[in-house]
Amino acid sequence: MSESTLAGQFLDAAIGLLGRVRDEEAAQVAAAGEAIADTVAAGGRLFAFGAGHSSLPAQDVVYRAGGLALMNLLPVPGVVGVDVVPATLGSALERVEGLAGAVLDTSPARSGDLLVIISLSGRNALPVEMALNARALGLTVIGVTSVAYAEQTTARNASGTFLKDHCDIVLDSKIAVGDAELTHEDIDAPFAPASTVVTSALMQAMMAAAAENLVARGVQPPLLRSGNVDGGHEWNGRVMTEYGDRIFYRN
Repeated sequence: MSESTLAGQFLDAAIGLLGRVRDEEAAQVAAAGEAIADTVAAGGRLFAFGAGHSSLPAQDVVYRAGGLALMNLLPVPGVVGVDVVPATLGSALERVEGLAGAVLDTSPARSGDLLVIISLSGRNALPVEMALNARALGLTVIGVTSVAYAEQTTARNASGTFLKDHCDIVLDSKIAVGDAELTHEDIDAPFAPASTVVTSALMQAMMAAAAENLVARGVQPPLLRSGNVDGGHEWNGRVMTEYGDRIFYRN
């Protein structure tokens, strides 16, 4: 079987986007790493949130081999992934006003903690209100979004603003509006989204920056090891015991 031209084009497009975020977002990634390190060193807790497919990069840094043990998922029932039935309900819940406040009020998040909010468009009520309410509670907010949406679409929430307008630090994924990298003359719709690839890479890049920042301060980053290597379970058990009051995915 011959190679797929379109597969190669998608991989080239993804590599190109990764190169752009490496070069153009380096300062913001470093700032995010420093903010995470500040929170860890000060005894704070770390949270990540994303709705729909934006939840995938959030989940990728929670309870992850090689990842910070303190990163917790901030779940919103019905919007974490596409497991809710019908899947369209998750999209509808992203537009519900007031839901973010109710979630934060019943979560363990408190002043001094840090929340990473992932939303490709950043235009719906849930991520915007999540950022607004989190900052009001005294959390540091890092947004991972596509700034192109704020420039080329209209906000879809009562404030008329975007996620990027309510964050302490913003990382731009550079994803084009519509999240489809390829077109073809015989295919009716654009296809091949790259947002998960790029956003997940940005999340891991900021975690690496945080580890680098912590060790420069003389603080050993609280990292997890793979449970599939010898001694991994024992290592993770020690880390989780030491930081148990800042880890919520075990409850």
